[in-house]
Amino acid sequence: MIPCTMEQKAFTVRLDPDQAADLEAMAAADGTSIADAIRVAVADRIEARRQDPAFQARIRSIIEQNQRVLERLAE
Repeated sequence: MIPCTMEQKAFTVRLDPDQAADLEAMAAADGTSIADAIRVAVADRIEARRQDPAFQARIRSIIEQNQRVLERLAE
């Protein structure tokens, strides 16, 4: 379970009926809340992306582009 704090940001997620039913069943089988199941899935996805070299290359490219824009705006 991922700890819950008052500093969290709320999101609305819309799922198709089959995904919603699967999520509810999965959370029930795991003995956890739907919110916790979603938080774990998001954390797992973020960690997977951190381990993906192609994704990391795209992130570095975005950082470089934004750095140039911010430097230009600061002039």
